[in-house]
Amino acid sequence: MIVIADTTPINYLILIDEIEILAELYGKVIIPEAVFRELKAEAAPKEIKKWLANRPEWLEVQNISAQIGEDLKSLDAGEAEAIVLAEELNADLLLIDERLGRKIAQEHGLRVVGTIGILALAKQKKLFNLEDVIGKLEKTNFYLSDKLKEFLRKQ
Repeated sequence: MIVIADTTPINYLILIDEIEILAELYGKVIIPEAVFRELKAEAAPKEIKKWLANRPEWLEVQNISAQIGEDLKSLDAGEAEAIVLAEELNADLLLIDERLGRKIAQEHGLRVVGTIGILALAKQKKLFNLEDVIGKLEKTNFYLSDKLKEFLRKQ
């Protein structure tokens, strides 16, 4: 399975100390260079920089070879490159949260899953304690509505 990730899902999974579920669910995850740059940016939380300094073998950084199309110019660099890389590698899945990025990726024929979808799958596989994860996620700036919490609890 070829899985490409944008910045946001990786960011939040690191912050809630559940990043290893990506390896357990998907084996290897590939990020474009722009996502790697966003994760290690000066403004990035120290937990993310620390994790990246010892990043696991299952996280691969890869450059895109195609140009970014006009329809992707409204996205940030990480989202645009993630979509391009997913197309180049004929990815099975793109991990992305931002609404516009998800919409454009789907218009490109890509299958997308966000942080909540990742957590829902991990919950089904009993990879963590749900209430602990919800508590940790609520301590970040991730928008977690009551509707999303209920969705996770019912999975």
